[in-house]
Amino acid sequence: MSRGRRGLLKRVTLTAGVTLASVALIASGATAGGPADDRGGRSDHNTSHSDRDKGKNDDKGKNDDKGKNDDKPRPGDVDIQLLAFNDYHGHLEANTPGVIGTVPAGGAEYLATHLEQLREGHGNTLTVAAGDLIGGSPFLSGLFHDEPSVESLNAMGLDVSSVGNHEFDEGVTELLRMQDGGCHPVDGCYFPDEPYPGADFQWLAANVQNEETGKTPLPPYWIEKFQGAKIGFIGMTLEGTDALVAQSGIVGWDFLDEVETANALVPKLQRQGVEAIVVLLHEGGAQTGTYDQCVGISGPVVDIAQNLDPEIDVLLTGHTHQAYNCEIDDPDGEPRRVTSAASFGRIVSEVNLTISRKTGDVRRDAVTAVNHVVSQDVAKDQEQTDIIAKWKALSDVVGNVEVGQITADIRRQYETGGSDNRGAESDLGNMIADAQLWATQDNGAQIAFMNPGGIRADLFYAASGAEGNGVVTYAEAFNVQPFGNLLSTIPMTGDQIHRMLLQQCQPRYLHMGVSAGFTYDVTRTLDGRVCTPGSIEVTNMALDGVPIDPAATYLVTVNNFLVDGGDSFTVFNEIDPSLRVGGGGDLDALIAYLGSEGPIAPPGTDRVNELG
Repeated sequence: MSRGRRGLLKRVTLTAGVTLASVALIASGATAGGPADDRGGRSDHNTSHSDRDKGKNDDKGKNDDKGKNDDKPRPGDVDIQLLAFNDYHGHLEANTPGVIGTVPAGGAEYLATHLEQLREGHGNTLTVAAGDLIGGSPFLSGLFHDEPSVESLNAMGLDVSSVGNHEFDEGVTELLRMQDGGCHPVDGCYFPDEPYPGADFQWLAANVQNEETGKTPLPPYWIEKFQGAKIGFIGMTLEGTDALVAQSGIVGWDFLDEVETANALVPKLQRQGVEAIVVLLHEGGAQTGTYDQCVGISGPVVDIAQNLDPEIDVLLTGHTHQAYNCEIDDPDGEPRRVTSAASFGRIVSEVNLTISRKTGDVRRDAVTAVNHVVSQDVAKDQEQTDIIAKWKALSDVVGNVEVGQITADIRRQYETGGSDNRGAESDLGNMIADAQLWATQDNGAQIAFMNPGGIRADLFYAASGAEGNGVVTYAEAFNVQPFGNLLSTIPMTGDQIHRMLLQQCQPRYLHMGVSAGFTYDVTRTLDGRVCTPGSIEVTNMALDGVPIDPAATYLVTVNNFLVDGGDSFTVFNEIDPSLRVGGGGDLDALIAYLGSEGPIAPPGTDRVNELG
């Protein structure tokens, strides 16, 4: 989503001579295309941990002896430990929502400790990630364009990561700043004596391609060597990334098929002597078992895993915020490990590999994997504690300001495993739609819709600090809507509204929040999170009890992510952009609504009648 950042208040001068350019720090949209230094030229090169393998071409070619069934240990075989996580989303603090089952989990202080404990006894170890390390982050990190997130990941020793869709929230140019360092172009340096240094780890973007040059904005793969044994990592986001982020920051960039991209890179890696290949993929699936099981695995990851080149040995995945530890057959019918580590640093996937000296390849028979819960019963990592304290000294100045009140918890819906259920009507989604309708009354708005993926936290009645029960602070409101989207009121016919609601039926059903007064009935067939194509029916649409006329025009408020057709709600693309009437920022609307109309009660979940 767009982070088109606008200042909500006047400049605020903070302690230690640090100036915050705007309270919300909502960054201006990234410019289109690649960076000025043509970083896209990297796509024909690999990156290694020390660049010591760069440019080498052993022209080794494919080796048909994968060693998958050779279970006899041989002297000289190289053991490598991979510690993987995904969808960190700047969750540094342990008190941000996070459990696995009923066990409190996550937080940078505990994640760093667990990583160090898991590394013990392993001479060859890498820490890797599968994207969405930044973006959609809580107040502490999101306020500062996720510089705190990267600092924490640097400190915990992350080596390499794929990009995810949220890495593109502020556009390609801002992503490159996150990689390379430098002060924010609008908000400047938060610590003037310590300019942002960039990421010590390498982001990979194999399937992101410049439309003109064919180059990638970041390296497509990364190679490391242990005791002469090479291991290569291909990093990709999901092909559908362009439907999940605001268009302004990705103009001129294509997001390509994951299978075709990875398979094309296999021979390139093999020509450099790399037979052991791992894919870091920001796309995933879901299963019905516990966090270390693989019961009924479904979703895009299954098809991808079944079609990736058999020369690829392991898939470490993300995006769906689910945990699983699977073996899925490759095209040759050989089991191949596929894991995911939930989200927010709550799980670490430990995968142990053995590379054969004979073939240079991973011995599939020797691959083991375990998903570990990042429990909060270990010692806190002091370096992470210091990082959190450093940034909280700045954020608390504005974060603790009261902006409104509520009478009870106003929450999203949740699945059994603890992930938010974006396929169900929620109090919070409806309340945000109410706020956006209220904020655009002067535009003549009659209906408002809110996409569930834009809601990142809940509002709780119980005090989170010293503010008192029922009080909503600026930080808490920011955590709910951290993307800095802008509202638009647009004319839509009743027919267009109907067809837009049909588009809620996607691979993951997306239930729109709807404003008070608008109601409808819905029938659809769901298999877990998946909506069967063509199964949805939307009937009995009404506004204040009056049936919606398919031919009549209604004024509808949505955010800029939706109005650009985000989340595959392409009906919005039918509206002439010149007819859009601005409605201010979405966070502004929420704060103003809470402050003017509160205390706000949960609005209920009876606006959509779910018949099936």
